[in-house]
Amino acid sequence: MSIATATLVDRIVPRTRVNDVALVFSGAALTALAAQVQIPMYPVPMTLQTFAVLLVAATLGASRGAASMGVYLAMGAAGLPVFAGAKALTAVLPTAGYLVGFVVAGFLVGALAARGFSTTPIRVAASFAIGSAIIYVLGAGWLVVGLGLTLPQALAAGVAPFLVGDAIKAVAAATLLPIAWKLVR
Repeated sequence: MSIATATLVDRIVPRTRVNDVALVFSGAALTALAAQVQIPMYPVPMTLQTFAVLLVAATLGASRGAASMGVYLAMGAAGLPVFAGAKALTAVLPTAGYLVGFVVAGFLVGALAARGFSTTPIRVAASFAIGSAIIYVLGAGWLVVGLGLTLPQALAAGVAPFLVGDAIKAVAAATLLPIAWKLVR
């Protein structure tokens, strides 16, 4: 595996099926924990969940990042209290678009990371902005379809309040990931 296609975790942990499964489940668990750090808002609470989603993807890569988010969703669908406020899937259906966005963003941010987008601050920030945009589009879209909000209402309730927080998360990741790369090299 060349450095151009390796992810951060590939530099630390040998690539085996057992390790991949452990990393996928660890990413899902980290996301579940991050979901519990929240500021209640309606219809979508502000959490550290998106930070975990994008960080897991940037660290694990496309397939393992998306798989982690798929496992995370499956855990909630099975009734485990993994979503914001320790809720299961039936209690968070208004936010289903964001949850689906986690899987899509997990894949794309992971794919970008495998192409070097987790090594420099500008590239990390760009990949997090792209990942956040995917989550916003699917999330706000679901608010329109699932809750019957108008597009301006969905953007006002489901996107605008999160822009500053997500920018701060992107800056934090843009600082941390390049440092982590320097440490593993």
